[in-house]
Amino acid sequence: MFLTRTRIVSLVLLANLQAVLAQDRLEQWLPGPVIPLQAKLHHVQGIDVEAGYLWVSSIDAKAKKGYLSRFELKSGRLLAQVEVQEGRRIHPGGICLDEDSIWLPVAEYTRHGSTSIERRNKRTLQRIDAFNVDDHIGCVAAGPHGLVGGDWDSRILYHWLRDGKEVSRTPNPRETAYQDLKIVNGKLMASGGISRDKGAIEWLDLNSYALLRRVTAGKTGRGTPYTNEGMAFRDGTLYLLPEDDPSRLFTLSENSGLASDADPAFGR
Repeated sequence: MFLTRTRIVSLVLLANLQAVLAQDRLEQWLPGPVIPLQAKLHHVQGIDVEAGYLWVSSIDAKAKKGYLSRFELKSGRLLAQVEVQEGRRIHPGGICLDEDSIWLPVAEYTRHGSTSIERRNKRTLQRIDAFNVDDHIGCVAAGPHGLVGGDWDSRILYHWLRDGKEVSRTPNPRETAYQDLKIVNGKLMASGGISRDKGAIEWLDLNSYALLRRVTAGKTGRGTPYTNEGMAFRDGTLYLLPEDDPSRLFTLSENSGLASDADPAFGR
């Protein structure tokens, strides 16, 4: 069969992309310090990191209480913690820093329950304002053009303005059940499970949600998938908080040149 030059180039580029995606695994990254968190968090949800501090959302389902906590990053020492539940909304989700604020969804603990998406002061952890969504929102990320959030397991990806006006909702084209989202260098970074034994961190186009890069991940020494819950990326370091009490924060940095091929902005 005769192939045009354009077709050949396309096939070569596709093969190269598939090779990059196939080889991109968390095991290729350099492990950094593993930081035990010095607080009882029950079931962890989302995280974010900035300027030597770590924020964590978590839930105690038995007591029907949700928490937002702030830690000293290096030591894992708890600095502040507040309860965030209100009525039937007890389930905080994946969180995201936004200048002096932090965004936190607090939902009913049912797949299609309602959610209050709260903006809180990142230092005091007190609520500033909020808007309501008639769906269970499990994670949220903030960027220049508003907020992106996912419902239960992120089967639907929402886009809102910061005042709560819905811009769009899009079926998630990936099978990955995202648990935490961030917007990094103009791309949506998402982390979650693929199966009981395997997870992934993915970089998506912020408009089309097309896959740009995938890093697959296995399990911790305790048998918990690394992408089970909290994920953040800051200044070239990947942070993962997959385990419940006692929770450990895993830190990793890139150990290959794959990022420059798949996503030139990664790691800057």
